[in-house]
Amino acid sequence: MAQAAPDATLRRFSGYGMKRAFNGIQADLSATLQPFGLRMVTFSALVVIHDNPGLRQTRLAGVLAIERPNLVAILEDLERADLIARTRAETDRRAYELSVTAKGRTLCQQAMAAVVDHDRRMTRGLSADESATLQKLLRRIEGNGRTPHDRRKISRA
Repeated sequence: MAQAAPDATLRRFSGYGMKRAFNGIQADLSATLQPFGLRMVTFSALVVIHDNPGLRQTRLAGVLAIERPNLVAILEDLERADLIARTRAETDRRAYELSVTAKGRTLCQQAMAAVVDHDRRMTRGLSADESATLQKLLRRIEGNGRTPHDRRKISRA
């Protein structure tokens, strides 16, 4: 008779399964982004800024669910690498608007292509319908984990 896995009890929990899957995803994504000089968090910030020129720092923190003080270090890394520019907002001199530089746009496009390949590796064996269902279920689980306060903070409105 086959012996039960040492973590059989934990494997009954969705969160444990997602964490184990994420460990593999994180390792592969880190290796994928390393040649571009990016980490998961800097890549995520770069993509959101690329897709939303003029986005304010406060809004980016909300979209990525990152505390504003932690975001400052991430933005400094991207700015130091000449991937983004921060400019004072004309309507509110206390706020900064973010945009990608030409170098940032090129690197973002190259990194995105590599991440598309990474995503294909991680979802190998899933049909298109299964991948769509996975995305839908992950969004539902993500929503279940938020408090009403967090929903307002992360809202894309």
